[in-house]
Amino acid sequence: MRVKVARWGNSLGVRLPKSAVDVVGARAGTELELTVEGRDIRLRSMRKTSAQFLKELLDQIDPNNVPPMVEWGPDVGSEIIDDDYSRGLIVPGPDGAPVRTDGASMNRQTGKRNVRSRRR
Repeated sequence: MRVKVARWGNSLGVRLPKSAVDVVGARAGTELELTVEGRDIRLRSMRKTSAQFLKELLDQIDPNNVPPMVEWGPDVGSEIIDDDYSRGLIVPGPDGAPVRTDGASMNRQTGKRNVRSRRR
């Protein structure tokens, strides 16, 4: 597909044909990534990261579209989670990776963890 470079203020611009815009799903305001490789200029649609998707979703929340909280009662079955994460033995580290805490709940004599029974 051929396009022509035109003056746009002190810069140059390229008009994108509708057929190309429709394929990539671009519209006015869409950001594209421009790279220069040797003597070639390449435009690519930017891929959103999961953090960007999450931010977009969270930006849509306002007091008018938050569902009401529902009280389901106490935990009664397999939804009770009793593992190292829920007991606070594994926490996010400085880089976000899971880190085991100092092991204060370890039995010093046997080296085994004190695990609560799942039955209540």
